[in-house]
Amino acid sequence: METKGQRSFDLLKKIGFIRLAGSDEEMKAANIIKNEIESIGGKAIIEEFPISDANIQQAELHVLAPYEKSYTVTAYKCCKNTEDDGLTRELVYVENMLPANLANVKDKIVLVNGVIGIANYKKLVKAGVAGFISFTGSLRDKEDDSDLFTKKMRETFEAVGVIPAVNLRISDAFEMVQNGACKVRMIVKNEKIQLTSRNVIAEIKGTENPDEIISFGAHFDSVEFSTGVYDNGAGSVIEMELYRHFMANPPKRTLKFMWYGSEEIGLEGSKAWVRMHEDELDKHIMMVNIDVAAPVLGHDGLTIIGDMNYVNFADGYMKMKGFPVEVKQGIYSSDSIPFSNKGIPSLNFTRFGAPGAAFIHCRHDIIDYLSAEALEKTITYTLDFCDSMVNSVVFPCEKNMPKEMVEEIDKYLCKKIFEDAEKEKAEKKADK
Repeated sequence: METKGQRSFDLLKKIGFIRLAGSDEEMKAANIIKNEIESIGGKAIIEEFPISDANIQQAELHVLAPYEKSYTVTAYKCCKNTEDDGLTRELVYVENMLPANLANVKDKIVLVNGVIGIANYKKLVKAGVAGFISFTGSLRDKEDDSDLFTKKMRETFEAVGVIPAVNLRISDAFEMVQNGACKVRMIVKNEKIQLTSRNVIAEIKGTENPDEIISFGAHFDSVEFSTGVYDNGAGSVIEMELYRHFMANPPKRTLKFMWYGSEEIGLEGSKAWVRMHEDELDKHIMMVNIDVAAPVLGHDGLTIIGDMNYVNFADGYMKMKGFPVEVKQGIYSSDSIPFSNKGIPSLNFTRFGAPGAAFIHCRHDIIDYLSAEALEKTITYTLDFCDSMVNSVVFPCEKNMPKEMVEEIDKYLCKKIFEDAEKEKAEKKADK
């Protein structure tokens, strides 16, 4: 007899190909999900939304002193272009970007440690750097078994200010620093474009409390070079198993099932859905998100963006059932965030790989490290808990978002950065 885990694993194989945001392959995966829903007897729609992207036309990095060498780089999508003949400047390695590192970098190109977040990017813009170079990978990488990633300037970065930027392999960054590279020429040309991404949406009406909605979500896109079966094809097929269960066992409350595109470029799918369906959010009492699952070696967890009553209830439930699921309160960086930003408590079910046993955002996110048996574990815990919540006589937890969680969500979404940017624009406009 086919198990839930095996059935899900078979579906995972079908969508185990690179599915970049806005690509034909993402559309192909959306149709596979839609067809699976319809094979169960359900109805699904594919809802489109626009995303920003860029075509990279040129990306070069040349060390000019004290030696001459050209390095392979990728340009940051949506970054500022250089002049046709490039940007030639002194190079400074700014390490951890402490004030001492940034004391004298105005109008210079800087090399930073790894890929930086918005806080450090703000420091670079404030310091007046002319451009920056990041690096990715490990010094143990072999070139034929690793990839050079293309990064993107997200809207938070653009709000602060846009500068030229490239990314290179860590081994090349090592060579540059070791050999004292102090002058470089950077050439970046990219053109902004708009692509179409999509969400797959299905609904099951509640039999007793149809105006109370519980939302289920998982993202089905992946990053470049990655088949994205661990992150997050596995979550997508687990959600399908939940849909299958509730189609066969009509729920008391209305259930919305969403498979999101473009999560990997900034939660674009869930942000778009919330924006387009804001009129119904008052009816949503809980959001369940499933993101990463199925590693053979790993452990299950549940991260709750909500108050401690939710956390204590879920923790007690797992213990009562004997489910080895670690429950905690905290921010989880996935498609639950746009819902919690609207005050809807969200539950993030995960199965993380043990150290060295699963890989995300790279060519090594492959099905070889996953199994049907591991999928079955997360399906069991998630389905059992959600079935009890969906069909509870009285919903056991309040729709409440505590102050400390609101502050964490605001920080995650960089709201102050956007507010400051808008304020600065208004002040400049008033001065004219």
